[in-house]
Amino acid sequence: MDWFTAPGYWLSRLVFQRALAGVYLVAFLTAALQFRALLGERGLLPVPRFVARVPFRRAPSLFHWRYSDRLFAACAWTGCAVSAALLAGIDGYLPLGAAMALWLVPWALYLSIVNVGQTWYGFGWESLLLETGFLAVFLGNDEVAPPVVVLFLLRWLLFRVEFGAGLIKMRGDACWRNLTCLHHHHETQPMPGPLSWFFHHLPGPLHKVEVAANHVTQLVVPFLLFTPQPVATAAAALMVLTQLWLVLSGNFAWLNWITIVLAVSALRLPYDAPSVPGAPLWYEVVVLAVAALLLFLSYRPVVNMLSRRQVMNRSFDPLHLVNTYGAFGSVSRVRHEIVVEGTLDEVPREDGDWRAYEFRGKPGDPRRWPRQFAPYHLRLDWMMWFAALSPGYAGTWFAALVERLLENDPATLRLLRRSPFPPDRPPRHVRARLFRYRYTTWRELRETGACWERTYVREYLPPTRLTAPVREP
Repeated sequence: MDWFTAPGYWLSRLVFQRALAGVYLVAFLTAALQFRALLGERGLLPVPRFVARVPFRRAPSLFHWRYSDRLFAACAWTGCAVSAALLAGIDGYLPLGAAMALWLVPWALYLSIVNVGQTWYGFGWESLLLETGFLAVFLGNDEVAPPVVVLFLLRWLLFRVEFGAGLIKMRGDACWRNLTCLHHHHETQPMPGPLSWFFHHLPGPLHKVEVAANHVTQLVVPFLLFTPQPVATAAAALMVLTQLWLVLSGNFAWLNWITIVLAVSALRLPYDAPSVPGAPLWYEVVVLAVAALLLFLSYRPVVNMLSRRQVMNRSFDPLHLVNTYGAFGSVSRVRHEIVVEGTLDEVPREDGDWRAYEFRGKPGDPRRWPRQFAPYHLRLDWMMWFAALSPGYAGTWFAALVERLLENDPATLRLLRRSPFPPDRPPRHVRARLFRYRYTTWRELRETGACWERTYVREYLPPTRLTAPVREP
């Protein structure tokens, strides 16, 4: 079938596949370096406990058959190795069927991780990576030109990401409709980056222009993805620029990067594509059958997107094949942070020698400037932001975190930037306090050198020790 392939997107496919492999690599590296403390046998939310109560049909994962920390590590590092091989372009040297099978490996491994990841993997970009990775399986390699149907499905996914995010904003917080959300967002976002302080201090009218431009990019431009070239390329390029602006303004793991990767697939990049024979019949049949399945599964995400009760970041099938997306339907006006402290004192006193634990990404010491971590995902730091919003977000894991700190658990301490206690002297007590944080002004920054100013709000968790049960906050 002559219409089945689009040789003009040869270079776009190449860049898309290499960039997607890079995102996969970051995702697997994040899992390999953090799983033991979060999900391991002695983790805050152990996988064995989860698979004992959740059946395979609801959360397909190879860990339903067997779990050990060694097996999880093997899966994560295997994912890293395969992703690195794909990044290097090994799929281009394989037969078409073998290349497709190789792309299926990281998808299956990451699905196994996400489906047992519980709270730590409850973010929209996990499903987005899986949905994108599944489509990449059928995009082909150097033996065939890119299939039109898969290119269309990638645009359909990009459309749902952007348009869904735009709708959730317009239906959510009133500040999106009156263009004032960015007066607060850069200060209250989950994990600010090194430039977030400067973005926050941009003039108010410019913030309103940013919000208006965001609405155009998310609510109007996505429809242009389905128009003829070069309009579709211009639309995708505008989305790339918008995502790069977001990369500069905060740390959103790989959400912005995977969106950029999707937009690349819609770019028609100039390239003299090599002459290749037509796609084999079995490949055409497989691609068309998968496309029909995905379009059928799109029904529920579309209904959700058009509903006034639209929900964000929801997967409608256990394989995460077609999902719904969205972010920041509401924006916090005040930033709260949990400061976790420990003491060696036998009897805890309010004015005792309390020493603060420093997290890698979330604000702590007011003088410590935020760093750039994205696309790497600091999962514990993100959940600490949610826990500060409401103790309900911390109910399943915060008590276990305190216990691990009281034990000086090495795996848990590796998630932190700094522990104030030596390995052989764990704290006798640990407590948590809630503070209100705000960005300093230009004048305060010059006078104090601090980018944050904080005010004590209340006790979050009273002093706790191992001999007594740890109460939930």
